[in-house]
Amino acid sequence: MRQQGGSILHRGRRAAPPSSFQTILAGFAGVILLGAVLLMLPIASRDRVWTPFLSALFTSTSATCVTGLVVVDTATHWSLFGQAVLLVLIQIGGLGVVTMAVVLAVLSGRRVSLMQRSVMQDSISSGRVGGMVRLARFIVRTSAAIEAAGAALLFPAFARDYGPLRGLWYAIFHAVSAFCNAGFDLLGRGHPFSSLTGYVSDPLVNITVMLLITVGGVGFLVWEDLAKNRLHFHRYQLQTKVVLISSLLLDLVPACLFYSLEYRNLTGGTRVLASLFQSVTLRTAGFNTTDFSKFSEAGLFLACGLMLVGGSPGSTAGGMKTTTAALLLASALSVFRRRDDTVMFQRRVEESVVRQASAILMMYLVLSGAAAMAISHLEGVPLLSALFETSSAIGTVGLSLGLTPHLGACSHLILILLMYFGRVGGLTILYAAIRRSSTGARCPRETLTVG
Repeated sequence: MRQQGGSILHRGRRAAPPSSFQTILAGFAGVILLGAVLLMLPIASRDRVWTPFLSALFTSTSATCVTGLVVVDTATHWSLFGQAVLLVLIQIGGLGVVTMAVVLAVLSGRRVSLMQRSVMQDSISSGRVGGMVRLARFIVRTSAAIEAAGAALLFPAFARDYGPLRGLWYAIFHAVSAFCNAGFDLLGRGHPFSSLTGYVSDPLVNITVMLLITVGGVGFLVWEDLAKNRLHFHRYQLQTKVVLISSLLLDLVPACLFYSLEYRNLTGGTRVLASLFQSVTLRTAGFNTTDFSKFSEAGLFLACGLMLVGGSPGSTAGGMKTTTAALLLASALSVFRRRDDTVMFQRRVEESVVRQASAILMMYLVLSGAAAMAISHLEGVPLLSALFETSSAIGTVGLSLGLTPHLGACSHLILILLMYFGRVGGLTILYAAIRRSSTGARCPRETLTVG
């Protein structure tokens, strides 16, 4: 009887529901696969031929993960239908699969469950579960307004060069791509993979794209805080203060270094624009106005570091995140000063958050380095060049030294995994794979000497 009862209990035992992290992973994977299927269709290519699955999968992953790395030139390979598919994937990937699902549920009149709100909370790195529906509406409306303004500013330049109809499509496409930090462009007709190199001295295009990248990369929660508190800096939340200051420094300091290290062939305002643009775009945007293959090794190494840092939490950008880098710096300074706590803007940060930041840094360094060594060995390319491509992939940047289209299938698969990892986040993948231990036991403590 005991065995029978036990078997009945065993049969009645239900599997644990998927966690919010598993839902986020499945959502991004589903969108990527659907996009790959659509891009494979003959209607998606200009020549009306089937696109190989690996090329379609790579492009769909790059668009959904708002990276910008490509194996075929976007302008010359994809038809208008294919470009429209890419634009939708970029928009979904930039705003977040979960955010878009919540908005669609609201528009269809369905009630958003507590589980869906919790998933969105984890998706945008929010500290609260309340107000998620209102925040989703705010995100979509604000994004649409910013993208429309960006398209209006870009339209005169593109209409001048490509005519009014194509200029309008180009303005919309590039505004969305820049705001979502995707880096996809349609300017490769004359010279494939040329990005914005033809506009290196155009202030309007440069400043508009930089503003779109910056606004998209600071994060939705920062927008909300700015909208609520306006210019009262002392009222901002800690995350807003850290994001704004670290983003400003990560734009200006590297720009000064690029001005000193590179662009000696440029003069005046063009050199300033080029230095600032590359500093901004390297943190997950993927556009470029100059050829990175002509950078010095010092410039390339600096670029790899910026790509790994990326944008800010809960934004359209990927990467390790500005707050992670800032927190690790603050933690190091607290050790140097022999302080027990990590303090930022007169606020103590929990030790668990510092440990998370250290784990994220370790994951990004190990994965980008190991992937670079693998690609360097497989393809016979310099390690620094391979590191540039892997940093670009895991940071969801999309910049390339021209290697990606010529890599083999194994290297492309490595980059696909890195792009996916960089967009959904390392901790999201780990939390989805590993359930939290329920035991309360703690091991004995012992001192370990470091340094």
